[in-house]
Amino acid sequence: MKKSTIWLIAFVMGASFLALLYMQTRYLAEVIEIRKEQFDESVRHSLYLVARNLELRETRAGLEAELKTKGHAAGEALGKAQSEPAAMHQGADDLSLPADSNVTVPQKFFIAKRRRLPVDEAFRDSVRQRYIYQRGLLDEVVYDILYQTNEKPLAERIDFSLMDHDLRTSLKRNGIEIDYHFYVTTSDGREIYRCSDYTAEGEDFTYKQVLYPNDTQAQMGLLYIHFPEMQKYIFSSVRFIIPAIVFTLVLLIAFIFTIYTIFRQKRLTEIKNDFINNMTHEFKTPISTISLAAQMLGDGSVTKSESMLKHLSGIIVDETKRLRFQVEKVLQMSMFEKKADTFKRKELDANRVIQDIVTTFRLKVETAGGTIDAHVEAAKDMVFVDEMHFTNVVFNLMDNAIKYKHPDRPLQLRVSTESTDSRYIIRVADNGIGIKKEDLKKIFEKFYRVHTGNRHDVKGFGLGLAYVKNVVTALGGNIHAESEYGRGTTFIISLPLLK
Repeated sequence: MKKSTIWLIAFVMGASFLALLYMQTRYLAEVIEIRKEQFDESVRHSLYLVARNLELRETRAGLEAELKTKGHAAGEALGKAQSEPAAMHQGADDLSLPADSNVTVPQKFFIAKRRRLPVDEAFRDSVRQRYIYQRGLLDEVVYDILYQTNEKPLAERIDFSLMDHDLRTSLKRNGIEIDYHFYVTTSDGREIYRCSDYTAEGEDFTYKQVLYPNDTQAQMGLLYIHFPEMQKYIFSSVRFIIPAIVFTLVLLIAFIFTIYTIFRQKRLTEIKNDFINNMTHEFKTPISTISLAAQMLGDGSVTKSESMLKHLSGIIVDETKRLRFQVEKVLQMSMFEKKADTFKRKELDANRVIQDIVTTFRLKVETAGGTIDAHVEAAKDMVFVDEMHFTNVVFNLMDNAIKYKHPDRPLQLRVSTESTDSRYIIRVADNGIGIKKEDLKKIFEKFYRVHTGNRHDVKGFGLGLAYVKNVVTALGGNIHAESEYGRGTTFIISLPLLK
């Protein structure tokens, strides 16, 4: 499958998952907002009913008290009205309700005990006057209650136990059955009551209701209420949406991981194909050389020449070593992956070994048209390593310098050593093509090759530096590269000294 196709599928699926996740979160937010508005409206309605009940209760109590006070006066006045109509008229005048006032009296007051007898006109007038007087008396009582200033303090006007009961009942009728806490203050902020189990939790969402709004500012009160579990109550209605969002998020993560795995597998496939191509080319050359040399050995004329026979034998030996070395690198990488310890460590004079490698490698460098400069001058050089792997590490770094030399200038290879109190440091520097910054972090990965290395003009499997990294790490050291593209590269190895 092409990368463009994979990217298209990834884009479509990713966009779909993100859109679904967005819609779910948006729906969740809207449901929560609607639920919060419903909750707010229910609480405000409940508080309004509580305040209204408080006023109704106070008005009823005032009516009862006023009627008790004026009950006797009303009875005497009514009796006098029956016996002395003139006096009744005078009383009505005092209430601004004259006897001849056009007031409609309910008809039920004129139903006679005996329907066969006509209603006496005098009796009709008497009932009308009584009705007018009592209505005026009631209006006067209501007027006194509503418009006269109540001199009682706010704390004495409110029965807080009844208020708590009203709150609980009103909230329950509106579908809210969760714990609440409330307190009451005067209009100027002085607290006059706080519920016994009051806690500050949930005060961020406090609701306020004015008490006695028709009174003067000084006589008004304020009721504050909040719900510690309001958030849980609101979220309880949308709890079912949260698992859907979580599952969608899990699917999105799984999809991203799947796409990552597909690209990784595709990259590994490309690396594998490149490895096979390079391996084929790497093995093909020595095999062809060995085959040609073997054919020449079969020629009787060639075998008569001792020098030619020796030359052909040397070619076969060298190419066989080359094949064995390449196979050994592949096998060693496999062993490193299995964490198999194949090292045979011993005390080693590192300066001597590196000097021998430089001497052996000098001919190869000069054949490539370059020069090699060695400064093996470390004061301390005793290390505890595997000689074969240590040799291969240095050889690989020097061989890379030849592989990636600059085409427009002769190779200049420099090998130097130095030491600190506890470390032995090796530097292998060249003036080759260098390494780009984006490639510098990946050069020690298995099978990874820079762009030039993927062409068959440069041989290799992409295992050399990975092998070097694994060996140096296994020996307790570290390696890093410094490079400037187009100028050259320096590899720096640090190994622990033998104590």
